[in-house]
Amino acid sequence: MKLAAVCGSGLGSSFMVEMNITSVLNELGVTGVEVSHYDMGSATPDLADVFFVAGDLADSAKHLGEVVVLNSIIDMDELKVKVEQVCREKGLL
Repeated sequence: MKLAAVCGSGLGSSFMVEMNITSVLNELGVTGVEVSHYDMGSATPDLADVFFVAGDLADSAKHLGEVVVLNSIIDMDELKVKVEQVCREKGLL
């Protein structure tokens, strides 16, 4: 299973979300999930099973397949809820 965070430039914000997703997965006790980050220009559907993006990039990310839109990329509570939901849907919890 692969999860990815995507932002406009692929640097700061997507890397922060990647680290926070990894932290949430550790909290949940979920293992065997690869987490990475990309910029919108280089992100392709084959790079991950689920992509996490900020709300301002939701329209640009439609081509990626399964996309989870974050209302706030710094809200750990929102991220935890959405990562946990993905894990349940994918049978990881």
